[in-house]
Amino acid sequence: MTTTLIRNAELIATFDDAERELRDASLLIRDDRIVAIGSAQEVAAALEAPADEVIDARGHVLLPGLVNTHHHFYQTLTRNLPAGQNAALFDWLVTHYPIWARLDPESLFASSQVAAAELLLSGCTTAADHTYLWPNGARIDDQIAAVSELGLRFHASRGSMSVGESQGGLPPDSVVESEQAILDDTQRAIERYHDAAERAMTRIVVAPCSPFSVSRELMVNSAELARHYGVHLHTHLAETRDEEAYCRERFGCTPVEYAEQVGWVGSDVWFAHMVHPHADEIVRLGGHCCGAAHCPSSNMRLGSGIAPVMAMHQAGMRVGLGVDGSASNDGSHLLAEARQAMLLGRLQGDMDEFSARRMLWFATRGGAAVLGRDDIGQLAVGKAADIIGFRLDSLALAGGALHDPLASLVFCQPPTVDLSIVNGVRRVENGVLLGHDLETMVARHNASASRLVSG
Repeated sequence: MTTTLIRNAELIATFDDAERELRDASLLIRDDRIVAIGSAQEVAAALEAPADEVIDARGHVLLPGLVNTHHHFYQTLTRNLPAGQNAALFDWLVTHYPIWARLDPESLFASSQVAAAELLLSGCTTAADHTYLWPNGARIDDQIAAVSELGLRFHASRGSMSVGESQGGLPPDSVVESEQAILDDTQRAIERYHDAAERAMTRIVVAPCSPFSVSRELMVNSAELARHYGVHLHTHLAETRDEEAYCRERFGCTPVEYAEQVGWVGSDVWFAHMVHPHADEIVRLGGHCCGAAHCPSSNMRLGSGIAPVMAMHQAGMRVGLGVDGSASNDGSHLLAEARQAMLLGRLQGDMDEFSARRMLWFATRGGAAVLGRDDIGQLAVGKAADIIGFRLDSLALAGGALHDPLASLVFCQPPTVDLSIVNGVRRVENGVLLGHDLETMVARHNASASRLVSG
């Protein structure tokens, strides 16, 4: 067994059940889990022999690794596309679909690595991705291989689209799949990759894209498949008013009512966005313990609206944060998303509810709950050793960390991490992603992006 002692941290924000914030504290890791946390004396008592590795965290604030509950890794390839810069969601999608139709294994791999690297440097240690089109031989295997090289804890969604334009859907027919092929490959991915064990590094999610891109039958069959294997379900829902108009015209109900009709409610379900649910729907979804991925930057960028975050949280829904697609956010900085959530939420009038600590709770404990996990999102004995650390003497935090180190991470310009440990393994040290050449990674990614966009 390998032991790592992290000592002398100025502050450890545990986000445990007691919400402890420990000054001048230390933490001990054995292999992939935390075995002691507290004062130097308390942690030393748990050491049976000198630690194999010692990290001096003097002048740092430590907290649990952040949890990203919604993303589209492949969309890093089409950031800032001029034709989509000023488009709302439906027009934005129509602009991007023909480009994404040229996605292939190489571009999926390269984009997944760039997204994972960016997330790790932002403080994220667990991410759920939602890829829903698989053209030209691209497979979920390509993503899992790419992300595993970087060591990010990964919930990989086998997304899907089956209803193209010719059947009244939004995507072009060239990017949809047959529903049997979708179900067969989803089953294959679950059987090959899903790990239900504690501290698992890879889990599979069943994730039809949206009400306007798959059939009712696929929604029902996907839920049955997921529940047979005990995996979670994810889709976009109630993101825009256009979506509600589409659902009313096509299904005769709202998006949330449609989800209820096809059996997509329960503690194994989470939805991306949830910008426009009705008040009574929020109460019903809370009663089912459904989850929501709040994606404020994307919702602002596309002009979708402001999600009723606190209403969902207070109704009993599980709420986490997501950076969403890197072409509808144009970044993958999860700590920055916590800041956006705080600032956007304050426009709704309740300053105390949208505090820095509440937003960090959504980014840690909240995100873990959304993904159905209780082994991450907090620093406590027995939990996974997913730990991030920020220097408090940085330019961005000057004059802010002095007064409240933890809140400065959200109120001030969100920094990149100085330290990131995922499952007990150092992945970022001194602000550098270990074992990977970012210049080479970016060049490979940009080559794929250029090829996709130029056709």
